[in-house]
Amino acid sequence: MEAQAKYHLGQVVRHKKYPFRGVIFDVDPEFSNTEEWYNSIPEEVRPVRDQPYYHLFAENDQSYYIAYVSEQNLVVDSSGEPVDHPDVLDIFGPFQDGAYPLHFQMN
Repeated sequence: MEAQAKYHLGQVVRHKKYPFRGVIFDVDPEFSNTEEWYNSIPEEVRPVRDQPYYHLFAENDQSYYIAYVSEQNLVVDSSGEPVDHPDVLDIFGPFQDGAYPLHFQMN
């Protein structure tokens, strides 16, 4: 049974344990990355596969990058601040009401 995604495209979220935040630009209903990626996560903190995973335009104090994060490790970012990742505006419209509206309809 597929889990219903808790977060949505354009929503700003932050990681529960690590100091980064980002904008969701894609959702996998369950884990859909490589075995190498999954096994690189230390076993004591490795999330379960059977939950939504989110692709984020992520940022921290040092850089911008793409992150792949399990739902259990995300929380809503309540800062009200936009995300400065340079790719955000390729997909989304301007930041409004704490989120980014989609520019176009995705398949």
